[in-house]
Amino acid sequence: MTQRLPPSLTSLDTALAALLSGLEPLAPVQLPLIEAAGCIATGTPLLAAHPPHDIAAADGWALRANDLVGATSYSPLPLTKAPAWVESGDAMPDGCDCVLDADAVDASGPLVQVLAEGVPGQGVRRGGSEIVERMPAGTEGLPVGAADLLLARMNGLDKLSVRRPRLRIVNVPGATATMLMIAGIARAAGLDVQTSEAAARDAVSITGALDMSSCDLILTVGGSGVGRADAAVSALAQHGHVIAHGVALQPGRTAAVAKLGKVPVVALPGSPDHALAAWLALVLPLIDRLSARRPRRQVSLPLARKIASSVGIAEIALLAREQRAWMPLAVGEWPLQAIARADAWLLIPASDEGFAAGEPVDAYLMREW
Repeated sequence: MTQRLPPSLTSLDTALAALLSGLEPLAPVQLPLIEAAGCIATGTPLLAAHPPHDIAAADGWALRANDLVGATSYSPLPLTKAPAWVESGDAMPDGCDCVLDADAVDASGPLVQVLAEGVPGQGVRRGGSEIVERMPAGTEGLPVGAADLLLARMNGLDKLSVRRPRLRIVNVPGATATMLMIAGIARAAGLDVQTSEAAARDAVSITGALDMSSCDLILTVGGSGVGRADAAVSALAQHGHVIAHGVALQPGRTAAVAKLGKVPVVALPGSPDHALAAWLALVLPLIDRLSARRPRRQVSLPLARKIASSVGIAEIALLAREQRAWMPLAVGEWPLQAIARADAWLLIPASDEGFAAGEPVDAYLMREW
């Protein structure tokens, strides 16, 4: 079954291909650890081994396990000299490979006696056991997480090499709540976000807020429809090339895509559900290309009930995970409560009529930890 697209709508694939054309990954930058969280790691620098040598993992007596064979409280092993006492984190003395608890050595008399055996590695953290030498600082192509930052700090680093797209968001009056939602999502994804406000909903005011300097991607929020006060696309047309106004995507069909010079621009609708859908379908692929991100993880589960979709327009379904299945919450139109409950999203291609109940589908997670 085929269906002709309305002449005012551009297919999602066509719009996205035009945006991605000529777009190359950004050069890596060095960022302080606190700013690198969420950014896409480049896998450098390579970390040094940690700990750099064997250290005590507990407070106690440092000894050599082979020297303690047969020692018990009933048959104490006398020592010719007192062993070294170590605190947790201290370097292990030469020749010692275990740490015994304080009560395993009797040092009260004139002769020090060991009351228990030890095994090699007991109470010891081996050199390189925490961080293998030349381990990359973060997995290349994946977001820098809390564990990556911990490894970097333990290695004495104060900066990491990452790719961090610079995003400028222009808010058109009337869409502030949506703009703040998108800005929050972008910051959580590790982007360098700058926002500006158009003075009014006319093309001149919106144009005045557009600034291509120091940014890799521009979003406008609001004013992308066909109403008399929707002038974002007119502003883009005056200073760049509008690729498409109206995308065969639901929600999000009033989105527009353009380029100002080489900088890609996505005009997001002012409605939260339409803006979020356009973010997922159009903006995330741009961010992933700019940051050289690996493919995003998908989770495959069967559908708890069928999803019906219109042929000729790509639709996004919101899903909740329930009893090892994806439960559809909304398709095409998203109530705010569905956005709040969603665990994942599923892009239904324009050529598909949907999916049957029980059919496994690969969905992208709304939140990646």
